[in-house]
Amino acid sequence: MKPSTRSALLSCAAMFAAAPALAVTGEEVMQNACAACHVQNEDGRWERIDAARKTPEGWDMTVTRMMRNHGVALTPEERTAIVRHLSDTRGLSLTETAERRYILEREPVAWDEGPDTQMTQTCGRCHSYARVALQRRTPEDWKHLVNFHLGQFPTLEYQALARDRDWWGIAQAEIIPFLAEHYPLGEAPAPFTGDASGDYVLAGRQPGRGDYTGRLVLKKAGEDYEVTMILDFADSSQSFTGTGRILGAGEWRATLSDGKTAIRQVLAFENGHFSGRWYHADSDVIGGRLEAVRADASPLVLAAAPARLKIGEETLVRVAGTGLGEALTLPEGVTGSVESAADGVAVLKLTASGAPGPISIELGGQKVDLVAYDRPDRISITPETTIARIGGNGGPIPKVPAQFEALGWLNGPDGQPDTGDDIPLGAFPASWATVDFDAEAEKMQDAKFAGSISDTGLFTPADAGPNPERPMQTNNAGNLKVIATVETETGPLSAEAHLYATVQRFVDAPIR
Repeated sequence: MKPSTRSALLSCAAMFAAAPALAVTGEEVMQNACAACHVQNEDGRWERIDAARKTPEGWDMTVTRMMRNHGVALTPEERTAIVRHLSDTRGLSLTETAERRYILEREPVAWDEGPDTQMTQTCGRCHSYARVALQRRTPEDWKHLVNFHLGQFPTLEYQALARDRDWWGIAQAEIIPFLAEHYPLGEAPAPFTGDASGDYVLAGRQPGRGDYTGRLVLKKAGEDYEVTMILDFADSSQSFTGTGRILGAGEWRATLSDGKTAIRQVLAFENGHFSGRWYHADSDVIGGRLEAVRADASPLVLAAAPARLKIGEETLVRVAGTGLGEALTLPEGVTGSVESAADGVAVLKLTASGAPGPISIELGGQKVDLVAYDRPDRISITPETTIARIGGNGGPIPKVPAQFEALGWLNGPDGQPDTGDDIPLGAFPASWATVDFDAEAEKMQDAKFAGSISDTGLFTPADAGPNPERPMQTNNAGNLKVIATVETETGPLSAEAHLYATVQRFVDAPIR
């Protein structure tokens, strides 16, 4: 056995893209560190290691556990090298991750549950079900994982009030066979070996701030890429630079900065197309979704913003994509022209008349879907229910905000609100307020102490720690109702959402 000692851990959220050129390889770490405990068979396969496939974040969690629980001494460079190697050789395909990418992208508006109630209750009480679904293992290794949970966390089921069921019998007879059948080991996809360098057109939306178009420029630099991302909002632009890498079959991870704010990119890359999310490194609630394609790709419309035309008013619509051209074809009831077309963005000046409802235009032969409206029939708030977390106040854990938006809707052909044929109009400017959710919240004055909401719908929770102004000097957690009001020509429209301002997350794994 090789001697090992504990070492300090590097920030795992940044490690994939921020490391410099490596003097050590993943294969060397396998031989020098992993071989101390894991046997390499004659066929080259490693005991336990080759019994699983995971995402880059999943492998990083495994390596971190080896360092923390088993004293494996790895330098930051060695840790980066082994995680990259495992991701490249024992990763998941983009198809295998497609339905659960929200957890990798730190998407704040997502619904996580298992395929049935039993799997949700068994696995989703302590962490997301996505953490389970983003793994592939042999039947024996799924059994090892269940047994590990029993040994590492022997009282979990009792803490979860599960004394009323034979949870161990269920785990052995039902859970392990289910996992083995639905998430079998299979074969690792081939790693990406091409060159993604180039100029890309991008489009997306940052909740609370608005839609953007822009550019993504990649330049190969060894095994990594030099990255520039420019986001053009309606009122200003931001430029970020940094380093990124494609791991496995197409997992893009990058760390960028504009000199003030560091951001992460977690994207899927396939056939010259990036899709995913970027977010602030110190507050992953703040960020935006992103789609990007090569500037010289086949004609494609990425997005149009705004995607609604107020009847009788001239609207500037920015269309992002490739091969847009200046040939504009308009349906009856819509007039307008192309004001400009350059760098993957066409600016259209359009006016709609007639009845509200969906309309389609063509730009360079490509279809662009819009909606004509006179006023929203109703509004809703997204997310409908969410949490924020108190923090800061001199402590090591920062506050976690919550971002809300007010969405407008037309009732649709059936004329009824909140039914399946309702037509989305996108986000509207709104005024925001928080009030006590119920009588108990009112008694505790939650709305006074739990935090405040800005005019862009960003709720900032209050400080962590005991508050001497509250009963029993409790902390600043609270149960709140969020109210959005959108002004229209015929009067205000309002909607409500539910917000829990709760305590800090003391353990924040790469896959929650």
